[in-house]
Amino acid sequence: MRLRTLKEKLLPKDTPAYRRRNAREIFLIGLPMVIGVKPTLLSDQKINASLRIKSMHLNRSGRISGGTIMAMADAMGAAGAVINRAPGFSGGTIESKTNFFNAGTGPVMTGECIPLHIGRTTSVWQTTLYNPDGSMIAVVTQTQIALPRRSKA
Repeated sequence: MRLRTLKEKLLPKDTPAYRRRNAREIFLIGLPMVIGVKPTLLSDQKINASLRIKSMHLNRSGRISGGTIMAMADAMGAAGAVINRAPGFSGGTIESKTNFFNAGTGPVMTGECIPLHIGRTTSVWQTTLYNPDGSMIAVVTQTQIALPRRSKA
């Protein structure tokens, strides 16, 4: 499990620093952690990440699997949504569409995620994933929902 420093534990909730920390944590749990997605830039207008390709990321043709591509993009879009989410809200992905353009070859796949729309209850994120030579592997567009957190009764 992840360990937070005392300073991180004491961050006031729903501040920009708190939301950036929560966005960073998306990459430290679950599938993003297991496959090795590493954020390289976390801001309210851009998320960059990279993934060092290993055999577990490849399909039987020796190319990066579609699931790996989509999982990386989903984590990046979620991080952007968390950074921009209004205080007192949580959410998740409600729609995702992937267009594949080239085979992913590695040894490193990089991605850039930008907001297309940031509204009160939804945000739309476009993630473009690249091979090391700069060729575009895929463009993933996803919609994230923001819902008020339920009060604990």
